[in-house]
Amino acid sequence: MHLFLQTFFDPGELAEAFPVLLTEGLRNTLLIASLAIVMGVVLGVLLAMLLLSHRRWVRLPARVYVDVFRGLPAIVTVSLVGLGLPAAGVRPFGREPLGYAVLAIGLISAAYLAEIFRSGIQAVPSGQLSAARSLGMSYLTAMRVIVVPQGIRNVLPALAGQFIIDVKESALVYLLGLGVGQRELYFIAQERQAATYNSSALVAAGVCYLMLTIPLTYLVNRLDLRLRGETVRKAKKPTPVPSPVEV
Repeated sequence: MHLFLQTFFDPGELAEAFPVLLTEGLRNTLLIASLAIVMGVVLGVLLAMLLLSHRRWVRLPARVYVDVFRGLPAIVTVSLVGLGLPAAGVRPFGREPLGYAVLAIGLISAAYLAEIFRSGIQAVPSGQLSAARSLGMSYLTAMRVIVVPQGIRNVLPALAGQFIIDVKESALVYLLGLGVGQRELYFIAQERQAATYNSSALVAAGVCYLMLTIPLTYLVNRLDLRLRGETVRKAKKPTPVPSPVEV
């Protein structure tokens, strides 16, 4: 029992690991996940619009993208983007691995968000689009102004859930060899574990991840309950009966 506690809960190791994890590691984990979710939202909305197109040649590239990036393990995508692109001479971020980390996680996030947004947009009553078109709006304007905002609101819990996934998948970017000042939670913990052969730093990193994901999980649940409650209230709202017209 003493060996177990010393391996996973060594007070000295925890005391040395937490300060670096809570400053450099936590900051960079949130930075990678936040930039990735922003990229995922922008690209995901675009892909969702393409998936909803009535033209097969427009839908097909989006469908291929979504199927490929949802089908590949995240670690393969991170390796292909972060290690493969620079090796092939494609260096949009120069030699900075942080940019490739955000790009890789963002591309994965976009594939999942595309399906989330597609389902949210399809849940908007079709009469909304018809009414907007009858007012003279073009299809793209009606989608941008009327339908898409309502669709995004429908999927807010799923959007927050995807951010939680991005936070956890940011651990995979350790493969890219982040430098000092750019290291995320897992990278710092893994370096220390490799140097000391003690897993206390990994436990400390796990605690930091839980500090992020557990509150976000409760937020997702509250958002979901709130939106469900609003939907039920709207469904139960009585339809006004027109008063009889005297002849």
